[in-house]
Amino acid sequence: MGDLFIMFPFNISEVEISTFLLIGIPGLEHAHTWISIPICLMYLMAILGNCTILFVIRTESSLHKPMYYFLSMLALSDLGLSFSSLPTMLRIFLFNTMGISADACIAQEFFIHGFTDMESSVLLIMSFDRFVAIHNPLRYSSILTSSRVVQIGLAFAIKSILLVLPLPFTLKRLRYCNKSLLSHSYCLHQDVMKLACSDNRVNFYYGLFVALCIMSDSVFIAISYVFILKTVLGIASHGEQVKALNTCVSHICAVLIFYVPIITLAIMHRFVKHKSPLAMVLIADAFLLVPPFMNPIVYCIKTQQIRVKVMEKLGLKSK
Repeated sequence: MGDLFIMFPFNISEVEISTFLLIGIPGLEHAHTWISIPICLMYLMAILGNCTILFVIRTESSLHKPMYYFLSMLALSDLGLSFSSLPTMLRIFLFNTMGISADACIAQEFFIHGFTDMESSVLLIMSFDRFVAIHNPLRYSSILTSSRVVQIGLAFAIKSILLVLPLPFTLKRLRYCNKSLLSHSYCLHQDVMKLACSDNRVNFYYGLFVALCIMSDSVFIAISYVFILKTVLGIASHGEQVKALNTCVSHICAVLIFYVPIITLAIMHRFVKHKSPLAMVLIADAFLLVPPFMNPIVYCIKTQQIRVKVMEKLGLKSK
């Protein structure tokens, strides 16, 4: 009888958790219904905007060029990010439903990290596209043919899948007990692994490797712009310099919109010990909400060809 009494609490403490708890916005739980309104509008605008970009590029033969093919890939990545995070965020803010099964959580983090890496890869490809267009405009069409663009897109898509494929398997092998509360409104690998009560060193190091791979894209993008600036400064005409740089404005905005939240979130997750839960949630939500919402707006405003064709589709005249 004494042995049973001693073992009972031990067994309770080792009960495995099959459901995780997500969070909304700390301190504003009473206003979740109101907060859901702008969130729903941002998701709706993101989906509508990116679908419009895809439709216009698909139906306009004048836009069947490498730059716009890469923009289509960016729109697909944005849609993937939106649909990956949409279910849990709407459940939290509309219905106050915080629970998510372990399997659903692991599946969600796979898609979020996969589309994150895909978007990062597309932004890198687009920087290379801008470099070729500015550095060697006469050979641009021969270097980036339609078939080569498709091959590049498929190669990077496969790379993104293979890179994040081990993540759900490494999470699945862990045991989760005692702790079930996550730090965001959706599941991230580094957030889930911290709840494990078994050895998660493999998860930590592989997750760090994935993060470094994504961060390395930003380094290569920066290097691309160093070469772009070097090429632009070699152009004699000031007007031509400005014209060349103007073709990069949309891409630079997309890079900043994407990387600023993700780098900030990664630093806070791994290096900040006493972090504000509110700041973490707001930055994490911005990471998935803002790029899909802002990218179509930026490209429609700053890219004349896209803006003109969108206005034509809407039956409006663009000046």
